[in-house]
Amino acid sequence: MRNTTAWDHGLRVGADGKGIVGHSGAVLLRRMADRGGLVTALTRVFPAGGSGWRDRAVVFVHLAISIVLGARSVLEAEQLALHQARVFGPSASDSTIRRLLAGLDDNTLAALSRARATARRTVWTWLALRPQGFPWLTVAGKHLKRWVIVDIDATIITAASKKEGASPTFKRTFGFHPLAAWCANTQECLAMLLRTGSAGSNTATDHITVLDQALAQIPGSSSAKILIRLDGAGATHDLHEHMEKLTTTRRRVRFTTGWTITPVDEAAIAELPEHAWECSLKQDGDLHDDDHSGVAELTGLNRREGWLKGMRLIVRRVRPSGRHTENLTSLEKKTGWKYSIIATNITKLWGVAGSHQAQWIDALHRHHAVVEDPGLIHSPSGFENLQVTGV
Repeated sequence: MRNTTAWDHGLRVGADGKGIVGHSGAVLLRRMADRGGLVTALTRVFPAGGSGWRDRAVVFVHLAISIVLGARSVLEAEQLALHQARVFGPSASDSTIRRLLAGLDDNTLAALSRARATARRTVWTWLALRPQGFPWLTVAGKHLKRWVIVDIDATIITAASKKEGASPTFKRTFGFHPLAAWCANTQECLAMLLRTGSAGSNTATDHITVLDQALAQIPGSSSAKILIRLDGAGATHDLHEHMEKLTTTRRRVRFTTGWTITPVDEAAIAELPEHAWECSLKQDGDLHDDDHSGVAELTGLNRREGWLKGMRLIVRRVRPSGRHTENLTSLEKKTGWKYSIIATNITKLWGVAGSHQAQWIDALHRHHAVVEDPGLIHSPSGFENLQVTGV
C-alpha cells in the first residue's frame, strides 16, 4: 500500500442495517492515527519491504487498536482485524504481527517514541485550538492553567502460567509489575516500563527512567510547567533530587509524593496542637466535616537530614476504616486517627492563587488516585455498530 492513509477516501456511514461492522469505534482511532501523522511517522521507522510485504506501520497501528479493543494476544488481534476487513482491508496474520514485534530492538523502540512524540505534538495543538482550549485540570476549586500533570504509578498484572518475565510479586501474587506515567490532562499513557513481577516498588532508577521518557513525550516540556505526582514509592532521595534538578530558568517542575511514616514522624505528629489541624478539602473545593479528616503542616517539626532543602511534609488524618484496624500504630490507637504524609516542593504553583495552602496540596495529591481508576481507559469497543460501506 503506497498511500497508507487512503483507506477512508470512499468511507460512507449509513443506518439501513446493512454491511454492519463491529467495533466501529476503531475507525476513529485509525483516522486519528492518520490525521495526526502517526502512520506517516511510523513509515519512517520501519524499513520498506519488497513486493507482497505488509506495510509495517499500518500493522503496528492496527495492533495498538486491537489492544484497545481488548485483544490479549496476537491471535486475538488477528481475529479482531478480520471483523473490520470490510473497512481496513485484509488483516495481518498473527505470524506477520509476531515477526514485526520480534524485529523491535532498542534503536527501533527509541525511534517509535520519537514518532509518538511527533504525532502527540500535532494532536495537542488541535486540543489547544478547540473553543474550550487544552484540557487544563481543576482540582479542589483551583484551575491549573498551563500546568501539565504527570502521574506515575506501578501496577500488578497477574499471570496464570510461567510467562516470560513473570515472577512472584511483593503482593504475594505471580505476574508482572510494570511502571507507567500518565498525563492527567489528556488521560494518555506517556511512557511505560515493562518489569518482572519481582521488580521493587520504590526503585529510583526505574522511576527516573519512566519520568524522563514521559517528559520527552510532552510537547514543549523544556519550557512548560510540570507537576509530577507519585505514591509512597516515589519518596526516595535519588528521585526527589532528580525532580528538583529538572527545574530550569525556562521550566518549573513541582512534585508531590507519598511518605513512609516512621517513629520519628509519629513523634512529630504527636507534638502538633489540636488548633494546628484544618479541615481537609473535597475534590470540589468544599470542606469536609471536622470529624471526617484533617490536614496539618509537619514541616519544621520533623527535620530530616539529607532530604531536599525546603521540602515540605504535610500530614493528613482520617478516621480508620475496618480494614485499617489490624495495622494501626500505638499513636493511631491512642488518638483514633489514621495518619498519612506527603512530601512536596510546592511553595506555590505559579498562576494558581492559594496553592501554597496545606489543605489544597493534600487535595491535589489525593487526586492522583484517579490513575488507578480503570474507568479512565476508554475503549471504542462500546460504540454502537455502524453500517460502513463504500471501501
